[in-house]
Amino acid sequence: MSLLFQNVSCGARILLAALIAVLVFGHESTVVSSLIASEVQSVPESSHMGGPLLARPKLTGDWLGTRTLLSDSGYTWDIHNTNFYSGVVTGGLEQTFQYRGRNDILLNINGEKAGLWQGSFIDLHAESVFGNNINQSAGTLVPIILAESVPIADGSVTALTGVKFTQALSETFLVYGGKLNTLDGFGQPFTGGAVGQDGFMNTHLLFSPVLARTFPYSTFGAGLVVVNSDQDWLFTFNAYDTNDTPTVSGFETFFDNGVSLVAGANLPTAFFDRLGHQTLFVTYSTGSYLNLEASAYYNPGVGLVLPSSRTRGSQSIVYGFDQAIFVAEDDVTRSWGVFGNLGLADTNPSPFHWSANIGVGGASLVPRRERDTFGIGYFYLGVSDSLKQLAPQLLPIQDESGFEGFYNIAATPWCHITADLQAVTPSRQRAEDLLLFSLRAKFDF
Repeated sequence: MSLLFQNVSCGARILLAALIAVLVFGHESTVVSSLIASEVQSVPESSHMGGPLLARPKLTGDWLGTRTLLSDSGYTWDIHNTNFYSGVVTGGLEQTFQYRGRNDILLNINGEKAGLWQGSFIDLHAESVFGNNINQSAGTLVPIILAESVPIADGSVTALTGVKFTQALSETFLVYGGKLNTLDGFGQPFTGGAVGQDGFMNTHLLFSPVLARTFPYSTFGAGLVVVNSDQDWLFTFNAYDTNDTPTVSGFETFFDNGVSLVAGANLPTAFFDRLGHQTLFVTYSTGSYLNLEASAYYNPGVGLVLPSSRTRGSQSIVYGFDQAIFVAEDDVTRSWGVFGNLGLADTNPSPFHWSANIGVGGASLVPRRERDTFGIGYFYLGVSDSLKQLAPQLLPIQDESGFEGFYNIAATPWCHITADLQAVTPSRQRAEDLLLFSLRAKFDF
């Protein structure tokens, strides 16, 4: 335990102080949470932004009425700060604890309310990261905490990763384009969202890692989505620049390495009279890649470039499901259920041939903690044989697997504290089986 509190940074002290606040205020707390599983994003209500400090939905309240005025004029802000204090307790490449934080500023502009035309929307996403990334000490090929690795894995940066223009052509058909942050609105139900700021932290349990080669994080692109009357997405098709450019404009490399095509179909179900989904994603890239070419979701971690030939074209297919098991009678947003994914990709240039995960998560069943959330999941990643055989002596690689469990405490509607534990067998054979403990504090402003 002494290692846990040695060299605690200022950010880590803030996180630990927030945990103490949970113990003081948590008994009467509530949380406002929603999972968005499509490109259709709901705009929060502008009312009830004020009120007592521990009951208001946002820490900074209504900005003396300015927030409501802006929302009524079409400008809705979502600002949050997330802090991670994580440590490799045993195993990995080294035993250490690190602090890393991130800020996210999202602005949704309703074009009609803002004086533009009907059915138009603009979404901006600015984000920054700072501190030290624990992923470098874990020895995994896939980020063990995804939110610490985007938009960049090392160092500090502030970047505008999303500038999306959307036009609704009807109540069920929308088109969009721009500089797209592809994880915005991508979250699978019961996982807590695709970036890992509210639920699971490990990339394996947020989406299938076989998408690592063909699914850029922030890039130019365009697409369409078809939704039903309940705003559940049914079909989507997207064309992305293969170049991942979260911290630069991307104009200099605009589609100079081909295009990634991503098609998805979603079938809402009602087994046991409870909502569920059956999804299928198919991706294909015309880009040219190296086996050891890193991406936002894949870090080979080698200090030298090993000789290998570039391969053009990569493809993957991912099946996913989720099914609600419990839904509160008095609040349909409170539910928990099961989810899973099974993915398959080419063996070169994709670093991962197949992956699978399964888990359970959602609203807590602890008495008087109805607004807390929890999750338990298992994953397995089959590394491509071409990567394993690339340099078996210099870079010995094996399959990656592990468990993750978390409990998210709603201290107040604007403060969420999560305790997370992971047991992982890393892909790098030189790294021992590891145990990772993390505290996460998220503040909504």
